[in-house]
Amino acid sequence: MVRLHRPDPAELRDTVFDVVVVGGGIFGACVAWDAALRGLSVALVERGDFAEATSASCFKMVHGGLRYLQHADLPRVRESAGELSALLRVAPHLVEPLPILIPTYGHGRQGKEILRLALRAYDLATLDRNRALADPARRIDPGYTLSRDETLRRFPGLAAERLTGSVVFHDGQMWSPPRLALAIVKSAGQAGAVSLNYVEATGFLRDGPRIAGISARDRLGGAGCALRGRVVVNACGPWAERLLGAGLGLRLAPPLTFSRDAYFVVRRRLTPGYGLAVPARTKDPDAILSRGRRHLFVAPWHHATLIGVWHTVYTGDPDALRVTRTELAEFLAEVNEAYPALSLGLGDVALCHAGLVLFGENRPGAKDLSYGHRSRVIDHARADGLEGLVTVVGVRYTVARGVAAQVVDLVAGKLGRAAPRPPTDATPVYGGDIPRVEDFVRGVVEGRPRAVPARSMRALARAHGSRYGDVLVHLDAEPAWAETLGRSAVIAAEVVHAARAEMARTLGDVVFRRTDLATAGDPGAAVLGECAALLAAELGWDAARTREEIRAVQSVFPSFRRCPTGAPA
Repeated sequence: MVRLHRPDPAELRDTVFDVVVVGGGIFGACVAWDAALRGLSVALVERGDFAEATSASCFKMVHGGLRYLQHADLPRVRESAGELSALLRVAPHLVEPLPILIPTYGHGRQGKEILRLALRAYDLATLDRNRALADPARRIDPGYTLSRDETLRRFPGLAAERLTGSVVFHDGQMWSPPRLALAIVKSAGQAGAVSLNYVEATGFLRDGPRIAGISARDRLGGAGCALRGRVVVNACGPWAERLLGAGLGLRLAPPLTFSRDAYFVVRRRLTPGYGLAVPARTKDPDAILSRGRRHLFVAPWHHATLIGVWHTVYTGDPDALRVTRTELAEFLAEVNEAYPALSLGLGDVALCHAGLVLFGENRPGAKDLSYGHRSRVIDHARADGLEGLVTVVGVRYTVARGVAAQVVDLVAGKLGRAAPRPPTDATPVYGGDIPRVEDFVRGVVEGRPRAVPARSMRALARAHGSRYGDVLVHLDAEPAWAETLGRSAVIAAEVVHAARAEMARTLGDVVFRRTDLATAGDPGAAVLGECAALLAAELGWDAARTREEIRAVQSVFPSFRRCPTGAPA
C-alpha cells in the first residue's frame, strides 16, 4: 500500500530537492509523477487539498478532439485523441468512453451529411487512438449515424420538426477527477516524491539571479517554513500570476486570461447512457468550419446528470469565484430552451461547480468567446532572466500528462540531467493495472467480504482500482467499518482510509474528493454527521471543530435545494 504521509514541513528545511512543484491540481500532480519517474527528487506542495479547485470542478470529460476539426487544428485533434487513449490505458478504472449524440436537422450545416464527413475525417486522423488498448470496453469506437426514428426512440423529447437523425461520437468521462489526480499523486509517491497538502507557497527563495526554492506557510500548524529546490515549477493555475507578483513582482506578457467554466448536477439520470449535445446560444468565433451555435452537454454520470458548460470571462480574485442564483436561473432557461423536455427548475440543482480555465483573448462584452487553445509553459530564464523557475498553466485536464512531460524536459535540461521521458502514456497509475475492467469489477463483487454490499464493492473497484484492498484491510481492525454511511454506497472504512493513508484533513476532503458521498449533492445531515464522527476519532477533533466541519460542507450546497436526509449520493 502507498500510504500518503504528510511530513512536518519543518523537517524538510535541510533537504534540497531537484524540483519543487507548487500546485497540487492535475498539472502539478503529473509534473511530480513524471519527474519522480525520471529519478529526480521531488516535493509537491498544495495550499489546499489535492485537486481541490479547478481540477475537481471540471466537467469530468476527457476530450477526444473531434470539435477541434472545426478549427482545422489537426495537431490539437491528435494531441487530445492521444491523451484520451493514454488515460484509458493507464487509469482504466477511472476513465471510460462516453458516447455523445448530436441531433441533426435539415441538410445544411446542421445536417447529418456534414457531421458524417467530420466523423470520417476524425477516424482517419486518429487511426492509432486504440493503440495498445487491449480492453474492448476502453476502446474508442468509430462514430456512426442514427436514423430519425432511432434518435427519437432514445431521446423522445427532442424537437421533431426537420429532425433527420443524429450522429454519435465518443469522448471520455472520468469516474472522479479528484481520485484520478490522487492516483497520480500516489504514483509520484511510489516513485519517491514527497507530497504535502495544506502548505501555501508565499514567496520564493533566491540565490542571486537564481530561484532556490519557496517560502511557505503550513496551514495546519500555522508555522512558516521553507522548501529548497534547484528548480521550482509554478503550477498554480489561476493563482500562478498572483504568486509571481507577490513573490517576485513579475507580470506575464501577455497576461493570463481565464474563463469561469460552470456546470451543475441534477440528482437523477436524464439521458439513457448517452451524452446529449444541444445547441447553446453562443457561437465559436474561431471556427473555420462552423456549424453555427456551440453545444451544451447533458451527460450521465454515476446516478446523476451533469449539464453545462457555461463560459464567461473572469477577471476577479480566484478565491471569490462563484455562480449567482440569477446566473444559474439563466443557465436553466438556456438548457430548457434547447431541450424543453428537461423542464428543469432551481430545485433540481443538487450542486453547482465552477472553475477557472485558461481562455483566449476576447474584447470586453463579447458574447461569442474565444477559448484557450494551448497550455502556457514559461521559462523565466528566457522571459525574465531568472533561472530555476518554470510556470505552467494548463488549458484542459485532458492534456495534463503530455504537457507535464514537456515541462519536465525543460526542468531536466536546467539540471543538466540526462533524463529521457518515462512512458507515462503506458505506465498504470496507482490502482490502474487492470487488464479488463468489466471482468475485474465482476470478480471484485463476486469475491467481496460478506459484510460489504455489492454496490459498495463495485464503487470501491472503480474508485481505487486494483488497490481496493487498501481500504478493506481496515476491516481487520474493526469489522463494523464495513457498514455504509446512510443509504450511500460509501463504507466507513473508506473514511478511515482517507484519513490514515490519503492525507484527508477536512470533512470536505472526504465527502467531495476521497469518496462519492457528496459529489452529486447533499447526502443529508445524518450522513455528514456519521462521516464527521469517524474523522473526529481519527484526527482528534473536538465537538466544536466537528460542527464547524459540517457547517463548512453544508455551505457548499445550493440553499434552494431541499435534499431529503439520507438520500443516496
